[in-house]
Amino acid sequence: MQEAPTTTATTEAAGPGFPPFKPDSFPSQIFWLVITMALLFVVMWRFAGPRINATLSNRRAMIHKDLETAQESKRKAEQATVAYEAPLFEARERARAINNEYRDKAAADVKKAEAEADASAEKVTAEAEARLAKIRAEAKTHIAQAAQDATVEIVSRLTGQNISAEDAAAAVRATQESR
Repeated sequence: MQEAPTTTATTEAAGPGFPPFKPDSFPSQIFWLVITMALLFVVMWRFAGPRINATLSNRRAMIHKDLETAQESKRKAEQATVAYEAPLFEARERARAINNEYRDKAAADVKKAEAEADASAEKVTAEAEARLAKIRAEAKTHIAQAAQDATVEIVSRLTGQNISAEDAAAAVRATQESR
């Protein structure tokens, strides 16, 4: 097999080193740099600059418009809040007044019911005390009668004498009065 011949003639003709770093090519590089920069400046100044400026102006106008819209919306929201809260406040005050009115009415009804219940209880208590007094009087009468009967019977058994019911009643009364 045969090897391919290597070509080093092209690289040797230009000389050693990287061409942009060769001092003898600096003037031509600066010339083309100035021409390229001038061309870029003209392109930027004539075409890209106005487009960028128009885009920035449009964005500023949109931002300004959006801010005005937001301020208007905020103002409307505040007005709506005030319009919403005023009737709500009035409704709360009416509800509070109605609540106080019913609370006072309920308190008056409770006091009236308590007074009626107290009067009824006093009436029932008085009636019960009257019945108790009547029952006590009847009980005393029955006890006195029983004591009289017992006295007649006891005297008759112990002494063999019969005493009258009036004498037995007088003895029972004398015993009750001595207590």
